[in-house]
Amino acid sequence: MPSSDGKTRDLVSTIPGAGWDYSLSRHPYHKIEQPLGPHYCVYNRRLMACCLDSLPTDEGYWLLRQKAAVLHTGEYPLEFKGPDAEHLLDRLFTKDITKVKIGRCAYGLACYEDGGLLVDGILLRLEEDRFWYAQADGDFYSWARAHSAGLDVEITDPNVFVSQVQGPAALDILQAAADNGLPDAFSYFALARVSLGGQEVVISRTGYTNELGWEFYTEGHHDADALWNHLQKAGQPFGMQMFGLDSMNIRRIEAGILNAGSDFDHTTTPFEAGLGVFVDMHKPEFIGKAALEGSPRESRLTGLLCDAQPLIGAAILIDGKTAGKVTAGALSPYLNRGVGIVRMTTPGHTEGTVVTIGCTDGKFHQGKLADLPLYDKEGLIQRGKLTDIPRRS
Repeated sequence: MPSSDGKTRDLVSTIPGAGWDYSLSRHPYHKIEQPLGPHYCVYNRRLMACCLDSLPTDEGYWLLRQKAAVLHTGEYPLEFKGPDAEHLLDRLFTKDITKVKIGRCAYGLACYEDGGLLVDGILLRLEEDRFWYAQADGDFYSWARAHSAGLDVEITDPNVFVSQVQGPAALDILQAAADNGLPDAFSYFALARVSLGGQEVVISRTGYTNELGWEFYTEGHHDADALWNHLQKAGQPFGMQMFGLDSMNIRRIEAGILNAGSDFDHTTTPFEAGLGVFVDMHKPEFIGKAALEGSPRESRLTGLLCDAQPLIGAAILIDGKTAGKVTAGALSPYLNRGVGIVRMTTPGHTEGTVVTIGCTDGKFHQGKLADLPLYDKEGLIQRGKLTDIPRRS
């Protein structure tokens, strides 16, 4: 039975007392976030705020689109260090990791032997033989350990927590917060070390929104309270606030950013998920390559537009017959309609195809398939090349 029926869902709240939460981790800003009334999901055994009592979901969306929003995520960085770190990662990921330079990031997809997707995330190359992999929710640590046998590489939990600063004012906030100003050549998917209030912090030009933005990585040796106070002071003139994942989720659907475990899983290949651009078949070897060599190249994932909110898991019908299912759904305040991501049973469905969609009101509504992303097709916003701030309609 799914955990959500479109009417209710189960989230984690902080309550007094001790009890059965031994395996869960709180991010370093948990106490600062608490007065906002957060309700959490469990992600990589870490708590991540889905929503805040202090900020309605649509207000959080507009905060992201018009100013700047901060999410303290549940992403789980692993550290790979040693002479064979690059070799192992190049075998684990479909991307050619040998081409990732020091000071750059890459989108890393890992497959099972049969070509099914295991997890995705952002790989950061800190040094020649030292990487962080900020993974999405999934069982990657044991998988990596199992495939490291006989190699000179250490895989550890560096006790790092990832936070995202996203929105049109994000780089202005970084300029104000960085003791020495913006780092040089801080282009899309770059990483850098900057001094924030006297503390050296790793940052990257990445995010889960396709808005202008960056992420910062809080390590165990940081004074997290002092770091947040410094960032908050820098962000206050720009209207920066914390927000929840529900608000970010709308934007990532519009942008066609996928969620591991729902939009794709072990039953889908990178090609079926529309992620073939991140598969370098010219590599001599990576886990899943043999299976992918003979697999279809067409994507089965596409976007969706309708006049109601699509229900996750609901059927997509064409001419009365089931043709796919909804994997993500929301109401877009910007587009003024329901938006979604759907996984079709077969590839080849074109943009504009009329479909019938199961929605959260318990009814079926007519809609149409739409190519992802739903707008900003060239990805200009996150690269800082499109700076128009959208207005509320």
